[in-house]
Amino acid sequence: MASIVFKRSVSVLAVTALAFGLAACGKSDDNRTAGQKLDSAVAQTQEGAAKAGDATANALDKAGDKIADAASKAGDKVEAGTAAVGAALDDAGITAAVKTDLIKAPDISALKIDVDTKGGAVTLTGEVPSEALKNQAGDIAKAAKGVTSVTNNLTVKAG
Repeated sequence: MASIVFKRSVSVLAVTALAFGLAACGKSDDNRTAGQKLDSAVAQTQEGAAKAGDATANALDKAGDKIADAASKAGDKVEAGTAAVGAALDDAGITAAVKTDLIKAPDISALKIDVDTKGGAVTLTGEVPSEALKNQAGDIAKAAKGVTSVTNNLTVKAG
């Protein structure tokens, strides 16, 4: 991008120098010598070059600011995406830990219990044969690392 701006600036500078040179040569100023006219054209060209250089520097500064802003926004999006993926992995890990701990409990049929986790909040749904096992399943879920809350929607169904 900077190369394009630089090439454009050089082109503008060359055209400006040519225009100044032709304008200086075409004037009918009888009191000036050809050398004076050439010196005047060179001075005008230098002034034009300085202005073009300033314009180029300003354009490059603006382009650099835009690139930095775009990079910052891209970085923010990557960071947000990474956080979302991390949260999803954390929730999956919590769900797996709760399921594993439920399987280890001898009196609980973990296959009849669904464990859902969102943002560390665990929800238990399904059936258990007694109120004591419902409470035990809730306690197991609460004890898992990373759990922020437990909603125990287990139903007691003797059977």
